Amino acid sequence: MAMAETKTEKIADVSPAVGNYLKAVYRLEQSGLPAETKRLSDELGGIKPSSVSAMIKRLSEIGFLDYTPYQGVSLTQAGRRISLLVLRKHRLLELFLVKELGFAWEEVHEEAECLEHHVSVRFIERIAAKLGYPEFDPHGDPIPGADGCLPARETIALSDCAPGRRMLVFRVLDQSPEKLTFFREHGLVPGAAATVSARDTSSGTILVKAGDRDLSMDVRSAARILMIRSD
Repeated sequence: MAMAETKTEKIADVSPAVGNYLKAVYRLEQSGLPAETKRLSDELGGIKPSSVSAMIKRLSEIGFLDYTPYQGVSLTQAGRRISLLVLRKHRLLELFLVKELGFAWEEVHEEAECLEHHVSVRFIERIAAKLGYPEFDPHGDPIPGADGCLPARETIALSDCAPGRRMLVFRVLDQSPEKLTFFREHGLVPGAAATVSARDTSSGTILVKAGDRDLSMDVRSAARILMIRSD
């Protein structure tokens, strides 16, 4: 057991910059998009492409990324382990901030970004135990297990839900504080019931009933909300 803890701590001992790059590559891989320099630059908040290229070269040399010219990069097994550990820290911290400290879900992303690189694996595992080893964060994002495994749940985008069928919000993919505030204020949070009332294909909008609220949404925003059956 002690050996496993030492190995995990060693995996976690990377700089914040390295952790953020690997996490960004992971997010792009999960979205099905090639992790190219420009896309990584955008994902990392506008870091200069030249700086991104230099970091890609460095991470490839130390074995965290595989680089294919003109196709971008992908995580190696070692890079994936680190990205999942950083994500585990991030999502457990987000849930802790909401459940224990009373933060709103739109407030926690930046706080967790600041904290995730400065807390130990031992600290994070204490948080996991305190929260009852949760599988999903406040936004419905899966929390990687200590073994790197991800919990899964079959979902459907709100934009694809059949009109008249009551569903439950399970996951919200948007990280924008403004969008998250909007969703919260209109009752579109994980666990809440919602029903597509009507579609307007000409305008690309749908009418959604969430609780006692009626809301007109563009299809693109509705596609960022993942639902599960309520029965």
